Order: sequence, then C-alpha cells, then structure tokens
Amino acid sequence: MLRTPSSKRKKRSIPKLNLTSIMDAVFIFIFFLLFSISFIKIFEIPSDVPTATNEPPKNEEKPLALTVKIEENGAAVYQGVPSKFIKLFSKTPEGKYDFQGLHDYLITLKKEHLKEETVVLEPIIDVDYETIIKFMDTVRILRNTDESLYRQGKDGLNEKVETLFGNIVFGNLLS
Repeated sequence: MLRTPSSKRKKRSIPKLNLTSIMDAVFIFIFFLLFSISFIKIFEIPSDVPTATNEPPKNEEKPLALTVKIEENGAAVYQGVPSKFIKLFSKTPEGKYDFQGLHDYLITLKKEHLKEETVVLEPIIDVDYETIIKFMDTVRILRNTDESLYRQGKDGLNEKVETLFGNIVFGNLLS
C-alpha cells in the first residue's frame, strides 16, 4: 500500500539569502577602486626604433643625423651621414655624466638646426635605467632657464620651439 505524502514536506520552503550586506560591500569596493584610479598617472616618453629605407631623403638639405653615444668614459656626440665625431663630454671627477654640458651643447646645435627634431641615443655600454632617462630628458627638454628659440612656422609666423630634440630613436640596444 502506498502512503500518502506527508504534509511536512509540502510546507517546507527554501529560505531566501540576504545579499544586502554583500552587495553593499561590493558597491563600496567598486566606489573606492574607481576613486583611487584617478590618482594613478602613467608617464611615457615616446621613442622610436631605427628604420631602414632605400628611399633618398625628400629635401635637398643635408640631415643633421645627430647621435649621442653613451660610452664608458662619457657621452660622445656624432653628426652627419656617415657619422663624424664632434665632441666628447667626459664624466665628472665623481664618475657621473656631464648632463649640463651636453644639454648646453645641444642647445647650440638646435640654434643652427631649428627644424631638426630627431636624435639617436646609442648606449655602447650597459647603462642603468635612471641614466638612460636622464639622457632622454637632457636631449628632449628645453628648460625654463634656457634661451628661448623661435622658428618660422608653416603660416610664416614665428613659433616658439617647445622641445630640444623631441624625437628620440634608440640604436644598438641588442649589442
């Protein structure tokens, strides 16, 4: 004989979970996460890799082809194609690179070649990250204390030069 179903099984209901406190915690976590993201700043210094091309330059002017080689005894400046040694900035007696002397010399080069924007940084020896960043800042940034430079713009008006050599290309990174 079959039994009749008990009434206890029918009356049982599944309890509902109270997710209010968990939802509040997740909402607060998301709020603080989004709030803290606005304080994170990522700094980037744009740099290109060297490219090889078979096409001759479009303009008739000889390119500056400025190269700064980071060597063991200092920073050497080369110019032209093929590159010709111009000047060596020896390390200071404390063993640090002469960034100020290099910066001053690059300003004199920029005065002669106002439209030139490219410099090749070529580390010959192993150099730490901070030193490479200092070299990049030295060749890229015109400081407020530097003499103002102006060049003729496309519309014929003089425009202020904002960067020294803003297009930095790395050469010889894998050697």
